Amino acid sequence: MTSLWLIYFVLFSIFEGTNGRPLRRVPSGILDSKEKQPLQTFRPYNIAHRGSNGELPEETSAAYFRAIEEGADFIETDILASKDGSLICFHDVILDDASDVADHEEFASRKRTYEVEGNNVTGWFVVDFTLDELKSLRVKQRHKFRDQLYNGKFSILTFEEFIRIALYAVRVVGIYPEIKSPVFINQHVKWADGKNFEDKFVEVLIDYGYKGAFKSSNWLKKPVFIQSFAPTSLVYISKLTNSPKILLIGDITIPTQDTNQTYGAITSDSYFEYIKDYVVGIAPWKDSIVPPENNHLTNPTDLVKRAHAQGLQVHPYTYRNENQFLHFNFHQDPYEEYNYWINKIGVDGLFTDFTGTLHHFQECRRKRG
Repeated sequence: MTSLWLIYFVLFSIFEGTNGRPLRRVPSGILDSKEKQPLQTFRPYNIAHRGSNGELPEETSAAYFRAIEEGADFIETDILASKDGSLICFHDVILDDASDVADHEEFASRKRTYEVEGNNVTGWFVVDFTLDELKSLRVKQRHKFRDQLYNGKFSILTFEEFIRIALYAVRVVGIYPEIKSPVFINQHVKWADGKNFEDKFVEVLIDYGYKGAFKSSNWLKKPVFIQSFAPTSLVYISKLTNSPKILLIGDITIPTQDTNQTYGAITSDSYFEYIKDYVVGIAPWKDSIVPPENNHLTNPTDLVKRAHAQGLQVHPYTYRNENQFLHFNFHQDPYEEYNYWINKIGVDGLFTDFTGTLHHFQECRRKRG
């Protein structure tokens, strides 16, 4: 534990010194996957949703290092673009809820209203800030019921910094980046070479050696799942990389951001038959698999069964320890929830805010045989 946190402080200092500018040259030695414990593939993947963000501010270096320390198989992030075209790790297209932008008087005039996925949204938008300006901000815990002690201590990461955290791990740790709001980003950010958001996203992955089909030898050395709520983005990047892709599926009431298809359309057997040529799996909101009623689970849908019949992985989101997120069926016990989803529903991976809890559950079951 101590050695990992020592590495974290050293790396964080390096990252701050680069000011987020492209790194690209990856040193050998500790990054050589031949010397590392391989990625486990015998049980559902433990996917650290925005890092271990139940404990530390989301999508920060600290949250990712903690998640790795706690046993994550993959660290997950959302990729957006700055005004000057740098790719960064941040969940929202606005900075309001997870950064201290409101405390910066110099940015008071930057508040805007834009249309985002059919809705007017007002706030400080990532696309109106350069990378240097974004680096001057500090990340905060978005949920008031979680620990606020680390607010203001960590800066926004670039995509490259995120990748290097995974590569510096003492075992093979995968990455799970999302092409976030690509329609919005391509409307507001333009690159001088005429390429688009998806092109730039894939370029970074290729520069760092991420390639290969799911479970190929190359993939096992540097595992990656590319995720998006936008089907057209996943189809487009299929021409650029054979790395495995995951179609994110949201609330049943929300249409896709690019094709405006309904939930029913993108979860139909005919659509699965089509999209399986481009993706290896789906990542649905867990309540769309087992709908709750009055905080009690109802009967499971056949979504997982039908996806598996098409050879698709199923990685639901998001699992959280707090009582307000646990349905009454689980008696305030996240272990019961994991047992239900892994052993009854049969999912292939789980997005969790509490990486350590899922890891402990899986290790306890493994040791019991």
